Amino acid sequence: MEMFRFAHIEYLYALAIIPVLIVLFWITRRSRRKALERFGKPETVSQLMPNVSHSRPVIKFIIWLLAIASLIIAIARPQFGSKLKTVKREGVELIIGLDVSNSMLAEDIQPNRLERAKRAISRLVDNLNNDKIGLIVFAGDAYTQLPITTDYPSAKLFLNAVSTDIVPRQGTAIGAAIDLASSSFSPQFEGNKAIIIITDGENHEDDAIDAATAAAEKGIIVHTIGMGLPQGGPIPVYKNGQRDYRKDKEGNVVVTKLNEEMLQQISAAGNGIYVRANNAQVGLNTLFNEIDKMEEAEMESLVYSDYEDQFQWFLGFSILLLLIDFLLLERKNKYLKNVKLFG
Repeated sequence: MEMFRFAHIEYLYALAIIPVLIVLFWITRRSRRKALERFGKPETVSQLMPNVSHSRPVIKFIIWLLAIASLIIAIARPQFGSKLKTVKREGVELIIGLDVSNSMLAEDIQPNRLERAKRAISRLVDNLNNDKIGLIVFAGDAYTQLPITTDYPSAKLFLNAVSTDIVPRQGTAIGAAIDLASSSFSPQFEGNKAIIIITDGENHEDDAIDAATAAAEKGIIVHTIGMGLPQGGPIPVYKNGQRDYRKDKEGNVVVTKLNEEMLQQISAAGNGIYVRANNAQVGLNTLFNEIDKMEEAEMESLVYSDYEDQFQWFLGFSILLLLIDFLLLERKNKYLKNVKLFG
């Protein structure tokens, strides 16, 4: 049994130009016919232009369309694979839940909690191999920023777009982030699955411990990273280019502090570990090393190998059609006009 595929299947979208060309050809032919009708009766016009063929332009156009279609297929590189081989892959699936509430702008961890977390995630992505990663952002609500994938360049692109403005409602819905992450892993994946929640834990508003417990019951590990120093820090606010700090109703500067006890309870319920970030390290590599120590799933899959290109047949057919189109005149050959080959 052979397996057929296109090496660059995206090029087949160019076939959409075929119906467009057909419509344009029909409009052109219709306009030409109406112009001739204004010139005189069809019988009279035919006598004035005895060498004009009505069918040859249509035949040439069909040949031209087939040549274009064949050329597009050749560019898409059709291939046949006739050999099967077993591929073994080892890896984990990792979903990161990143807190994007305003308190993550505090600068007790430089340059601020959120930016430092994004940089650490970016470095983690650079070290992934055969692993899948997903990204969930949360504040008062949780949203999928990046579905689980091995497309690491896209992961970094989506990560760069993360800011505190990406989730409209403020808060720290850790439980919602864990629930969303738990349902976001690949359905058929039976290997190690882990969730890493990166947050300062402040303004915690839902039952994250129950969510972590439910995830652990599914075999999903929940780790937490606490972003913030024990003394905490103010939340900067910029107005008209001027730097200020967020204040409460009494006008006092709000200091956001790490809710370390809550994050320890969440990681314990999720059979994970808790790491506190500081200005030296965030802790993502520490957690990923813990994940690496756990048993990774060895997945076997049958894949076709030794694909052979078959584009040359379509390319040759396209060249042949173009040659026929070149040799076929739109007007009747006066020496062969009695031969009714093309009308």
